[in-house]
Amino acid sequence: MDIKAEVEKIVKKLTEDETVKAAFKKDPVKTVTDLLGIKLDNDTINQIVAAVKAKVNLDDAKSLLGGLKGILGK
Repeated sequence: MDIKAEVEKIVKKLTEDETVKAAFKKDPVKTVTDLLGIKLDNDTINQIVAAVKAKVNLDDAKSLLGGLKGILGK
């Protein structure tokens, strides 16, 4: 399985379909699993979910910057 290609397909579906996007926001693991249509181990699913989130920038920028401040200790 080409993970990068699967991430791109999922991102495309999220950007084209508000229902899928809402489902992803509510339960990203289930949504990704449903979109892939195959069973994968939890680590792989979680990596795909993280990649999709990063790609579509669903995370709040403020939270990301706050997290970086905590990591950097500033």
